[in-house]
Amino acid sequence: MYHINTILVKDSDTGQHGNLFGGRLLYVLDESAASFAMQVCDTPRVVTVSMDKCEFKLPARKGSLVKLFGEVDRIGTTSITLRMEARKHNVYTGSQKVILETKITFVRVDPDGQPIPIAERVHQKYKEIKNKIK
Repeated sequence: MYHINTILVKDSDTGQHGNLFGGRLLYVLDESAASFAMQVCDTPRVVTVSMDKCEFKLPARKGSLVKLFGEVDRIGTTSITLRMEARKHNVYTGSQKVILETKITFVRVDPDGQPIPIAERVHQKYKEIKNKIK
């Protein structure tokens, strides 16, 4: 997986129990995944279509570093699905624990918001990367 973003959990990001708001994490996760999808698809014109089930496995508290990771799960004709993880990072040991994982699907759109095909060069690039991993 690729490291995409890191956030520091601040007071304003937490609820009454001192844990990171789930909605705040989903906001940052979607924004980070969209940026990654834009980079992979060589276009700024992608929109979020769906996010799979999100199960919050562990809390992140004020002062925690949360690192966001992503990888391409699938590239379709007009869509790309990313597998995303949010991990709580321990700065003292370097260890990380997954606090959330999900899949997010984006669609490439034209200026009117209509789906259009993802460029063939993107499909080729993804196939080459996939073949190197095998």
